[in-house]
Amino acid sequence: MISGADEPRRELFLRDDLEPADVVGAHREALHVLRDSIDTAYVDAYSDSAWPLDVMPAHAYALSLGTSQLSSEGRSVKGDAGMGVTIAVRDDAQFDVLLTLAPFTIGAEAWRLDQVVFSAADTGTSLYVAVTAEQEAQLMSRLGALGIAPTAFAPRPHKQRGPFARWSRRRGA
Repeated sequence: MISGADEPRRELFLRDDLEPADVVGAHREALHVLRDSIDTAYVDAYSDSAWPLDVMPAHAYALSLGTSQLSSEGRSVKGDAGMGVTIAVRDDAQFDVLLTLAPFTIGAEAWRLDQVVFSAADTGTSLYVAVTAEQEAQLMSRLGALGIAPTAFAPRPHKQRGPFARWSRRRGA
């Protein structure tokens, strides 16, 4: 389903108390759910930790894509083939690179028009998604099928106000 550009999206954040396997599953299921609504995606072929052995082929492919993009598109992130590798999400092999690296990279983003709908960072410790109501239901269903609690994602926490916030606001009025 391709959602309309003006369809409301809910911002969800991955909780930081999940098991490593659940973190990986949450990243991948979010990308599966969002795939049809993604226009543009990027991944950095860098991690703050050693890459797991099973992701090394995807890492090598990402570096190959990045090298090709440097020469053919003239893109320049200081001439670094591993930074900001563009992923063609309709190409299954390239999308698999994003699925594989996203839980471990220092940065991966997916955009719909001018809105970030997926942002993974900090080697799996930070994940943000913006989903429609239908996508959220699909995501929760897919997570449940993997045995991951629907509470793995939470809405943006409200900022707590200091004890004098109400008083100081009235005072300035």
